[in-house]
Amino acid sequence: MSSPDWNILCDFDGTIAVEDVIDSLLDRFGRPGWEILERDWRAGVIGSAVCMAGQVALLDMSRAELDRHLDGLHIDHGFAAFVKLTIDYGIPMEIVSDGLDQAIHAILASHGIDSLPTVANHLNQVDTRAWNLTSPYSVAGCRSGTCKCARVDIAKARGGKTLLIGDGASDFCAADRVDFVFAKNRLIEHCRAAGIPYVPIASFDEAIELLPSLIDGTLLPQTVMPMTATNVQEIPV
Repeated sequence: MSSPDWNILCDFDGTIAVEDVIDSLLDRFGRPGWEILERDWRAGVIGSAVCMAGQVALLDMSRAELDRHLDGLHIDHGFAAFVKLTIDYGIPMEIVSDGLDQAIHAILASHGIDSLPTVANHLNQVDTRAWNLTSPYSVAGCRSGTCKCARVDIAKARGGKTLLIGDGASDFCAADRVDFVFAKNRLIEHCRAAGIPYVPIASFDEAIELLPSLIDGTLLPQTVMPMTATNVQEIPV
């Protein structure tokens, strides 16, 4: 079976990975100061690119410590089967993340998945225990290290529709530009508030169940239609 009419862009941290990788690294290896950067990012004072670069510079860990830490991180238990399903359908899928490329590759490889193209920030070791971050997929005017909107434009240029799978703030802008969203966590509320066609998922097991009906056009999205200022009703469209 084949479905060249769809492309899939999939977030990593909190979507494929059970937890946010950079947060877990900072909790374990971060020197003081990373919390201030996190606060400023959440307040909108700085973008994620500035926040992440500053936080990575505060990591104090060896390569061996990084590798051991990544070995202990887990992914959604249904993701490997979802990848197989996309291959069976002939649907190209790309990981698009504002996280760390080395972490993504290491975690997926430990779960037997190493074939997915990945777009993410690049983690560089600059000394025995020192690191920095570069953002090869940044775009002028975008405050993220990885501009997910630019990846949506590239996917659209290949032809067909685009499905975004994500969970949080780094996916908000891209969600406005795609044809459909499988949403976890905070992305659910964003799609509801913005009227973006989506379905909520708790795991990739649910994504596996939903993908065939998305492809054959029978999957009804959810949106929120504002009825009055105080009465909002969710209906399928």
